Amino acid sequence: MGMLADLIKTLSDALGNGRGRGAPSAPAQTRPGPSAGTPPGSPPGEFGPSATVEVDPHRVGRVRMRYSPDPDGAPDPGEIVWTWVPFEENNGRGKDRPVLVVAVESSGTYLTVQLTSKDHDGEGDYVSIGAGGWDDQGRPSWVDLDRVIRVHEAGMRREAAALPRPDFDRVTARLRERYGWR
Repeated sequence: MGMLADLIKTLSDALGNGRGRGAPSAPAQTRPGPSAGTPPGSPPGEFGPSATVEVDPHRVGRVRMRYSPDPDGAPDPGEIVWTWVPFEENNGRGKDRPVLVVAVESSGTYLTVQLTSKDHDGEGDYVSIGAGGWDDQGRPSWVDLDRVIRVHEAGMRREAAALPRPDFDRVTARLRERYGWR
């Protein structure tokens, strides 16, 4: 069954370039491509030493969040970037999606929170951030406070947009409240 699953994934990636619905059709690659050990055709962050992983927000150590977007092609807190994100089931599958960079770790990795365009208005684990340049269809988005994702710079596909400061401040206030981050 493993070979069949690999074949289906390969076909799916070839037909859809591994992106989920709503992802831009012609991404501008501003960061390095997949790192060594990443299978050809795989989106950045899916495999290898720069793989994107979900982390336990209570165990990441000291976190300092500060708003510092800079449209230089490198990820900065306050920016939304695209990366491959594992599904919550952690079954080896996932999809390319936007995440909000909230902090840079001392190791040079980035802590991010996942965005979704699925309506979560009034749900306590989500913060509404409205619509922006990260979604080519102009849909409103929510930040999922439960999904903290560690991303390597080589695992990001591109910078999408800077989140307005008031929205970033609302997200980080909720993260401080929830996880004791600074």
